[in-house]
Amino acid sequence: MSSTELPSVSATSVLPRVALVRVAEGERLRSVGLPGVTLSVRSRPPAREGLPPALYVHGLGGSSQNWSALMSELDHVVDGEAVDLPGFGDSPPPDDGDYSVTGHARAVIRYLDAAGRGPVHLFGNSLGGAVATRVSAVRPDLVRTLTLVSPALPELRVQRTAVPTALLGLPGVALLFTRITREWSAEQRVRGVMGLCYGDPGRVTPEAFEHAVEELERRLRLPYFWDAMARSARGLVNAYTLGGQHGLWRQAERVLAPTLLIYGGRDLLVGYRMSQKAARSFRDSRLLSLPDAGHVAMMEYPETVAGAFRELLRDMGELDGQPVPVRRPEGPGEPGSAEVAVEAGHGLGDTDERN
Repeated sequence: MSSTELPSVSATSVLPRVALVRVAEGERLRSVGLPGVTLSVRSRPPAREGLPPALYVHGLGGSSQNWSALMSELDHVVDGEAVDLPGFGDSPPPDDGDYSVTGHARAVIRYLDAAGRGPVHLFGNSLGGAVATRVSAVRPDLVRTLTLVSPALPELRVQRTAVPTALLGLPGVALLFTRITREWSAEQRVRGVMGLCYGDPGRVTPEAFEHAVEELERRLRLPYFWDAMARSARGLVNAYTLGGQHGLWRQAERVLAPTLLIYGGRDLLVGYRMSQKAARSFRDSRLLSLPDAGHVAMMEYPETVAGAFRELLRDMGELDGQPVPVRRPEGPGEPGSAEVAVEAGHGLGDTDERN
């Protein structure tokens, strides 16, 4: 191993003493031991018994907290759980140090198999979208519907603003970055991340910003933080290069579950132009376009995303006769004002994805 490489850190050798993870009102957090991996699972009790299960999978550098707002919006229609992928959130690193898309997908599959909750309504954002696509392709028995928010699927022409994230996967880059940014405060780092991930960072409330700073400060104390980031970024880049049946676009074509695709017009990490290719690739798809949203539409516009998911369930006949309360925004930073365009996936024609 090169001296510029970050060493792999096993879960059994790391016992960091850091602050506790924030758990929002109404949420629960528990640790689940599985073969080769321990996962932290965030849940929100459903409004009533008997609701179908859902599982939420976050993106690179994120955690299960990224789904809290959407989980709250959907607790009357699904029994939701959000997982911290290995090495992220409150989950320790995997025992084998495998942070590839396949490795993360394997962890999700192991959890679903062990929990016996499948088939679930599976949600994924960014890296989590790639993971959810792979899970849906290789284990269709575990997935009832698939909802992808800015999924990290291969792009031939990557946006310039996404290049630094991809470079993080190169050997030595993470270590170099930590040295260059050693004097940066947590507040500066969070502002940078929000500027990259949100269509309008001004929508973030002061309280949400404070919580994000607290969480970043906590995670920066973890000895495996940058290792998990670098290796997961490398795993995603490697997944982009795979061809044949293991290629993510080929696997997207194999997904049988009804699929809701959500793309933001101001996304700086996943090209909005890829929404057309995705809508053609997933065989039973519908597309929700949010022109003002960035990379994390479920955090910027949770009410709008929830409404599109409920519409999917209605069209499947799964909400007939069920009263579903609609929460209205109460103040600045709350969702609800996005311009929305919804299209059926197979009615998009042959739009040129270069535009």
